[in-house]
Amino acid sequence: MGKAEEYLDQIPMWTRKKNSLQDVRALLEAMGSPDRRIPAIHVAGTNGKGSVCAFLTSVFREAGYKTGTFISPHLVEIRERFLINGRMADSQAVEESFERVLSAARAMMEKGYCHPTFFEFLFYMAMDLFEREKVDIMIIETGLGGRLDTTNVLEHPLAAVITSISKDHTAYLGNTIAEIAGEKAGIVKPGVPVIYDGSDEEASRVIEHAAVEKNSPRIPVGQDDFVIKAIRSGQMEISARMMDGKALNLLIPFEARYQAENAMLAVRTLEVLQGNFSKAAPGTKTPAAGTELSASEMPPSLTGLRLPRPITAAHLTEGVKKTLWPGRMEQARPGIYLDGAHNPGGIRAFLETAKEIRERQEKKAYLLFAAVSDKDYEVMAEELTQGMEWAAIGVVHMNSDRGLSAGLLAELFRKHASCQVTSYEDTGQALADMERRAEGGLLFCAGSLYLIGEIKACMKKGSSGIS
Repeated sequence: MGKAEEYLDQIPMWTRKKNSLQDVRALLEAMGSPDRRIPAIHVAGTNGKGSVCAFLTSVFREAGYKTGTFISPHLVEIRERFLINGRMADSQAVEESFERVLSAARAMMEKGYCHPTFFEFLFYMAMDLFEREKVDIMIIETGLGGRLDTTNVLEHPLAAVITSISKDHTAYLGNTIAEIAGEKAGIVKPGVPVIYDGSDEEASRVIEHAAVEKNSPRIPVGQDDFVIKAIRSGQMEISARMMDGKALNLLIPFEARYQAENAMLAVRTLEVLQGNFSKAAPGTKTPAAGTELSASEMPPSLTGLRLPRPITAAHLTEGVKKTLWPGRMEQARPGIYLDGAHNPGGIRAFLETAKEIRERQEKKAYLLFAAVSDKDYEVMAEELTQGMEWAAIGVVHMNSDRGLSAGLLAELFRKHASCQVTSYEDTGQALADMERRAEGGLLFCAGSLYLIGEIKACMKKGSSGIS
C-alpha cells in the first residue's frame, strides 16, 4: 500500500462533512481548473454506470483516443478508479497526483475550507492525473446521485448519460423512483444532450422534464433499440438499431442481458457526439432515416459536438467486443460467476441472467452472498430466495465496517429459503467451502462489489483464497 492509499483510507474516520459544489469548484480553481480543459462525458444512474463507462472507454480507445476514466467503487485497490486507456494508472503517477491534491487541500484549509471527503479527494486526483496524462476525453462516473454529487461540478460535458434507475441510497436520494430520477437528472446541463434508459416510464418523465427545462436534446434508449440474437458462454450477440435506421451486429463479451442495454447507451452516445442526431429536441427538424445533419441544420445545442476523429462501425464493433468490466456477471473461473448486484433492481437483473445460465447449462446453482448494512438487504434476501431455486446458500460477513453480520443475513435467508443456508465470517473460507460444494455446478457470488473485491483478492492469493 502506497502513501496515497494509506492516507485516503483514513479520511472517513475524521472527515464526514461533504463540501458544497461551490467549495469543490474553489479547490479545483486553486489547482488551475484542470477539469475545464478536457472534454467529458458524465454518467449517472443506479445500475450500469460503470458498464457504460467501460463500453465508452473501449470504443474511444479503439478509435485512437486517449481516455481518462473515473469510476467507483474499486474492487481491490484504489488505483482501479483512475483508468488511462482502460488500464489502472501508473502507481507513481497516482502518488504524484495525491501529493499535489494534498498540498492544494492544506492550502485551502488554511483559508477556512474543510478537508475533502474521501470521494472528493479521489475526484481531484483524477482531474489532476488526467490533465497531466494529456487525455483526449474524460469519462466520469458519478459517486452518489447526481445533482449534489461532487462530479457535478463539471460545467460543460459533451453529453450526460443516465442509466437504469431503481431504489437505492433512499436515505439520501428519496423514497420513490421519481425522486431518485430527479437527483440523477441533476447532471443535465443547459443544451447538453442527455442519453438515457427509457425503459421506466416514471423515471423517463422526470428526465424528459429536466431536459426540456434545460433546453437539452433528449435521446431515450429502450428495448426496441436492439434484438438479442444469441447468448453463449461469456458473450452475447445483438443486432443494434442505429440512428440512421440501419442495423449493426455487436458481440458483447458478457452473458447478462442488461449489458445489451448498457452497450446501447454507449453506442447511442457516440452516435450523438458525431452529429448523427435523428431524435431531435422538441421544435427541431427530424431528418429522414439515413440523413446526417450538417452543422447549419443541427439543433443549436448540438452544434460543435462532432468528435475530432470519426468513430466508425468497425470501431464500435471492435470496441464493444473488447470491453473489460470485472465483477459484472464475470466468469472468474469455470462455473464461478461474480456479480456486484447490490440493490433490488440489480438483484432482479442478476436473477434473470443467473436463471438463463443455469437453464442453458442444466446445472445446479449455488449462491454466495454478502451485503453492506445501508442497503435494502431484507428485500434482496427475499427476492433471491423466491426468484430462483438454489442448491445451497452461503452468506458471509465482509471485512468492512459496513459489512452486515453473517448471522443476521443467515437468519433472513432461512425465513424464505428451501435449501441449506450456511454463514461464514471469512470470505476466503466461504469461497473455498462453497466452491467445493458447487463442484460440477455453478457458483454465483453477489450482493456487494466489496464482496467481489474480496473474492478477487482471495483468488489472486491462491486457489480459493488459500495461500
